[in-house]
Amino acid sequence: MNLPLRFDDPDGGLENEEFLPTPDGKKLTRFTDFEGKTSFGMSVFNLGNAIMGSGILGLAYAMANTGVLLFWFLLTAVAALSSYSIHLLLKSSGIVGIRAYEQLGYRAFGTPGKMAAGIAITLQNIGAMSSYLYIVKSELPLVIQAFLKGDTDSDLWYLNGNYLVIMVSASIILPLALMKQLGYLGYTSGFSLSCMVFFLSAVSCSSSHSESHMFMCSSQTAYTIPILAFAFVCHPEVLPIYTELRNPTKKRMQQVSNISILVMYTMYFLAALFGYLTFKGNVEPELLHTYSRIDPYDTLILCVRVAVLTAVTLTVPIVLFPVRRAIQQMLFPTKSFNWLRHIAIAIILLTFINMLVIFAPNILGIFGIIGATSAPCLIFIFPAVFYIRIVPKEDEPMNSTPKILAACFAALGVSFMVMSLSFIFIDWTTGGDINEK
Repeated sequence: MNLPLRFDDPDGGLENEEFLPTPDGKKLTRFTDFEGKTSFGMSVFNLGNAIMGSGILGLAYAMANTGVLLFWFLLTAVAALSSYSIHLLLKSSGIVGIRAYEQLGYRAFGTPGKMAAGIAITLQNIGAMSSYLYIVKSELPLVIQAFLKGDTDSDLWYLNGNYLVIMVSASIILPLALMKQLGYLGYTSGFSLSCMVFFLSAVSCSSSHSESHMFMCSSQTAYTIPILAFAFVCHPEVLPIYTELRNPTKKRMQQVSNISILVMYTMYFLAALFGYLTFKGNVEPELLHTYSRIDPYDTLILCVRVAVLTAVTLTVPIVLFPVRRAIQQMLFPTKSFNWLRHIAIAIILLTFINMLVIFAPNILGIFGIIGATSAPCLIFIFPAVFYIRIVPKEDEPMNSTPKILAACFAALGVSFMVMSLSFIFIDWTTGGDINEK
């Protein structure tokens, strides 16, 4: 029996479910809300671009404060847990025939669930976009100055990061963010990933293979887990990409997710390892600043900085789509697609984020706070509790293995949030002067 029609798709498509019997008696869910046309490869590009971002620039710093082995263990654990949480989201989505994170929250807990999911997505992705544009603000003036090869007047408008980030937002990010569908950004996502591959190649060529710490713990280790969690948060983008996937099935979308996570896991570890081997304890929270100390006019370093700037700039539109969708789900849940509202939300979001970037303290603070709050909700807590509430008890009782695992997963998320916030608070109150062990 079909559910009541609901405008859950930002393009005006109707979300409902239709169960089709199969020869073995099982029922399959057929989504009728939107006919996806995005290929498997383009979906991998989009999700990979959503995973990858400015977080990759902080991983060498994380490794420098954990050691190689502990970093590898934490990175592997977070990647595996991210894949499992996507599995929970996709299974919940398939059961109710809904491919919107906020509507899963509504099905599980009513309006409070929808608002909680929407607010978490908004905070998480605004934090992500802020970190990306913060890199543009801090790096683009230095790159321009390096290309000019001289001690130019820093008061010139084209060396002012505040002006430049506004210009990049208006001329590049906004036009891409106005696309009607996320699938159209597959080509820019592929180009963005290729820029990061170039960055990884350059970092590996400059590394030295001297002695390194396998395991260590310091006051800055508290930032490591939040940075890693932030680096793998792609969950707000999973269901929108699923919506536009051609021939959508849970298995097919899980394959998209697993491939994207595996590729980014490899890039993350190699970038962190080579960056750490190059600078050891002298690596800065933002890796590009560390390289600029060597020779800011070096051609390879300049090319790397341009590649990273291009990559993070092209990631912003991908991350903006779920925020706009969340806002529409919270404020206009019954409205069909409207170009005026579509454009207005994008402009307001970019204006707010630009203002936030101009007054942001530093990139490490953004990673730590956002990663310690909204990331645990989106990766651990929400997928688990939504799954427990949505999957019928007739199919999986509360004492069944899948639901026990989901409950443990949610508890892990709560513990992770409390632990991360506690460590960061202690680090702030002590000024980072905790005795290293």
